[in-house]
This record gives sequence, structure tokens and C-alpha cells, in this order.
Amino acid sequence: MSLPDTMVVLRRAVQSNTPVSYTKNGEATANLSDATHIEIPPHSYPKATPTRFLKPGSPASSAPASNPDDFFSLEAVYLAWRLKDAPGAEYMKAVRESGLMVGFVSVTERKALVEWLEGKAHEYDRIVPLVGAGDSTTPPGSPSHPGTRVPGDTTSSPSKRRYIADAQDVDVVKKIKSNEVELRDRNTVLRGIKPNNFSSVRDAFAEKLKKAKESSKPGAAVPAATPALDPKLQARKARNMYPIIMISSSPTALITMHNVKRFLQEAIFEPSSEARARATAEGNTRPEDLLAIYRTLTHISPSGKQTTSQARYFVVDSVDALSKFGADAWDRVVCVMTTGQAWQFRPYKWNDPRQLFHNVKGIHFSWTNDPPNTKIKDWNVTELKIDPQRRHVDKSVVAHFWKILDTWTLSNKPWLMKTP
Repeated sequence: MSLPDTMVVLRRAVQSNTPVSYTKNGEATANLSDATHIEIPPHSYPKATPTRFLKPGSPASSAPASNPDDFFSLEAVYLAWRLKDAPGAEYMKAVRESGLMVGFVSVTERKALVEWLEGKAHEYDRIVPLVGAGDSTTPPGSPSHPGTRVPGDTTSSPSKRRYIADAQDVDVVKKIKSNEVELRDRNTVLRGIKPNNFSSVRDAFAEKLKKAKESSKPGAAVPAATPALDPKLQARKARNMYPIIMISSSPTALITMHNVKRFLQEAIFEPSSEARARATAEGNTRPEDLLAIYRTLTHISPSGKQTTSQARYFVVDSVDALSKFGADAWDRVVCVMTTGQAWQFRPYKWNDPRQLFHNVKGIHFSWTNDPPNTKIKDWNVTELKIDPQRRHVDKSVVAHFWKILDTWTLSNKPWLMKTP
């Protein structure tokens, strides 16, 4: 005599709260992993018995009798229901202890299976219908009974039936749809309901653009209203757009006129004494009071094309050198490097440190093993650290310096953010 279907018996036991036990060679055992049979009164099944619960990826035409490997075992189905409320980690631990790492019910499938076993869902497409008989837990002839055909439906099958909507549900859906409000996102709002036509703007500027193109051609005459500027005046005007960095003239400063160019331009720190000795050996006994620093900038367009350009900065260490740039030189100063000594600012336009660093960006370079400088804590000055030994970190320090300076310049003196 064949045993009743495992899924039918287990579903009935779950809904009637019938206790399920385990046995091993006819004797009761407390652990499912040690058991050989699962006792679902009044029947006993080997725990490896295939159920009608189809594994993912298996063909829907499979049958437990002919293709048992395509279906979950009774042990896997019962374990998924028994641990229905367990967290994922605890559930997977129990799966490993039971030796079901190959044929276990996944966490995502567990919820739908539990709802079917508890009767909350009458149908589940992963559970193959019984052949020639209905599920005894569902009254025969009901719409949810497997294998029931709707009168007049010649295309229905036990696994797929035509849905007949309830008349009351149809009325409710109609009321809901009549009160629906179409949701609008930012794209639909910006698109608008009228086509945008900018032909009037194009026509207004067409003549101006035409004149601009003609004037840019070689040999085009210069309009009388815009006389050509003197070449010296043009060079001076272009030069006045370059930002200026002031450093301290103190011999104890880490950054001096001896090593500032190599530090900011090549991202390599060289002690001032070594740089001075090298310059003396090359015949340069006195450092320049004005240096030009060239910084390479890389730009990547939206199309992926990479272009490079150079930005020029001037470095000075005294007010006398700054005066060479004219009366508006202080308008071009974007950075002042300080050692924390207030005497440095006496000849400056703003000799009060708080007022000075309100108009320019303050930077203080120190060794990584030096304690914080208490003199600059109220000066709005950024402190950057230089490692005495590790030269490979100089590049990150210099990159950080330029990032800070670019941010400050863009916010306070954007007209200086231009490249030659």
C-alpha cells in the first residue's frame, strides 16, 4: 500500500498543529540530522523522499517518480518550515548541520513555501499538481483546487487556469483607477507641455556671430571703435592675471626661495640647506627674489579626450619683490606661507594675521613629528606636514596643497583661475 503524498500530509499536519517527530531504525531521535525517517502521524516517510516541490531550473514537466533529483526532499521542505522564523544565518547553519548544502530550500523560496503549507496561499507554481487526484487539503471543485477546470475554458490545465475576476473586485478597481493621480518625475516636469522654440534668440544673435567670425579671419580689419592695443600693454595685462604666492623670508622656514620651485613644480622636497649648496656649486650664490612656477593641469572631456595645459604662478618672499607687479599686486596674492612668526607680516598690506588670512589663504608647513603650532591656531591657517625621510609622500602633500589653494581661489578670487 502506497503512502499518501508527502506535501498533502505535511500541509495537513502544519494546519492542524500535529506534532512531527524523527526516528532512526525504528527508535525515536531528537535530531533531524541523525534521523532516517520523519514521522507525520499516522504515516512514516524516509526523510530523503522526494516531494512535489520543484527545484529552481528544473523543467515543469518533471515528475517525482521519474525524476526525483528535480524535487526537494521531505527533509529540506520540513526544515524550511520548522525554521520559518529563523534568521538567514541561523537557517544556513542548520542546513549545513543536516548535510543539505546541495538540495536545501533557499531563504528567498522559504517564505512562499511556508505560506502554502500554512494555507495562506492556495496555489504555488513551484509545487507540481498531483496526477489524477486533487490536494486533499483543498475541497474538490473549488477554484483553487489543482486540476479544476472553469466551465467553458478549453485551454485550462491543472498547472495553469484562466482567472475569473470577482465582480465586486472589478468595481473596486474601477473606483481606484478613477481616483488615480499620475505621478510626475523631474524629467516630465522639466519637459513641459509646450515645445520650446528659441528661434528668436538665434535670429537676434545671428548677425553678431557673423561679424565676430568675419573679424577673426586673417587680414580682417580692426574696427575703429576697438583700436589695437600696444603689444607691451597686452603682455602686461596678461601677466597681471597670474596668481602670486608669498613665502616667508625666514632662514628657518622649510619652504624658501631655494627649494620652493622644485617642491611645488616637481613635488620633491629638498632641504633648503642642500638646495642652497647645490645652487652655489652651480654658480648661483644668491636666490632669485621672484620665481615662476608652472603647474601641469589635465582635463578629460566627456568624450574621453585628455588634454593638458600649464598654469603659471609667481612666488615672492618680500614686499619689495611683490611691488614689481604694480599697485594691484595684493589683489593677485592667493597664498601666504608662514612660519608662525608675526614679524613676517609687518610690511604687508594687512599686518594683522587675522585680517591677512581673511584676504589670502594661509599655509604653514612643518615636519610630521613636530607638535601643532599654537601660534597659528587663531589665524585661519592650514597646517601641512612634510615627512623628513619619506620622499615618496611629497607628491600627496603637494597635491593636497594645490587642492586647498584651488578651492580657496575659486571661492574668493575666481578671476585668477585661468591658464595661459
